[in-house]
Amino acid sequence: MDKLRIAAYGGFRSIPPKSGAGGSDKFAFELYPRIVKRGHRLVAYCRLYPGDTNDQGSEYKNIQLKYFKTVNKPGFDTLVHSAKATFHVIFHNTADVVHLHSGANSIWAVLLRMAGKRVIVSQFAMDWKREKWSWYAKLFYILSNYITAYFPNRIAFDNIYTKEYFEKKFKRKYDFIPYGSEVAALPDNINILDQLKLQPNEYFLFVGRFIPDKGLHILIEAFENIQTNKKLVLIGGSPHPDEYEMKIKSTTNERIIFPGYVYGNDTNILIKNAYLYIQPSLIEGLSPVILTVMALGTPLICSDIKENIFITKSNALHFISGNSQSLQEKIYFALNNRELIIQNAEAGKQDVSQRFNWENITDQYIDLLKKDK
Repeated sequence: MDKLRIAAYGGFRSIPPKSGAGGSDKFAFELYPRIVKRGHRLVAYCRLYPGDTNDQGSEYKNIQLKYFKTVNKPGFDTLVHSAKATFHVIFHNTADVVHLHSGANSIWAVLLRMAGKRVIVSQFAMDWKREKWSWYAKLFYILSNYITAYFPNRIAFDNIYTKEYFEKKFKRKYDFIPYGSEVAALPDNINILDQLKLQPNEYFLFVGRFIPDKGLHILIEAFENIQTNKKLVLIGGSPHPDEYEMKIKSTTNERIIFPGYVYGNDTNILIKNAYLYIQPSLIEGLSPVILTVMALGTPLICSDIKENIFITKSNALHFISGNSQSLQEKIYFALNNRELIIQNAEAGKQDVSQRFNWENITDQYIDLLKKDK
């Protein structure tokens, strides 16, 4: 077998994911162990924020882990960490091919290619549209698009709409590789529900980062206007919350619970036992959380952005993106039509198991990493 030497960094923070993790962390967590299992060597560059300690060790499932300290300012944390990782790859020759997460890191493709490295970029959502970024951050993302379009050896888009945008704008062809949907068999215990004082099917759930483009303010507004005994459980957040997150957590509604970050099987157990999963995103790439929810057969409400509908088809309830009243109406519908939303969830489970398969996706990434060798 032709063995690859791969370095990876950019969007993810650590393997396995820790507090503050997002979709890129799940992506790395699912993809990289599978690549290594096929006989390739991979070093993952993880982040240490101020006050963090390296409690993960130097290896995870045969993935070599290297840690670099970074700053605690959104946007700059990735920039500082990726700069350190880039120079380490170049001066210590830790890889022949580099997998970067997000086009914002394509700036490093210039140096890496000058050093003789092959560079693959995974471009996710249209990041320059995210509300959380300042004007100068959005400008940086827009300028990075031009570097992304021309400097890496290959670009893999996780959703066809961002891919179409780039192909139309830059008159070039790119690759499409989605996320996978499989979820490992869950343990029988539901201890996490006991810990959080929850009952199966008696709560709604959201899992993710507490940032504006996830639409949590819309979800909370809709939920607070609904008469139900069910709870709303919001999993996630950051160890260093910003103003938006603190405002989200300032709600006085006793039905809304913030357990913090929950890991591994516990997250999937919470998803599996939820009456309803709600994804109120204003912007998404190909959402790994939605794929997980559908793979577990949990009823789903999500915003009607095209990236979400691409995954769910008609197997979820869709509300008008950004409209809390529309979301409120869909929640009421779900409460009054339990049998229908369960049927939709089962149909969705069958559909995503065929369209989004991690083993096939791993094969596609390995082929991409080998191209132009």
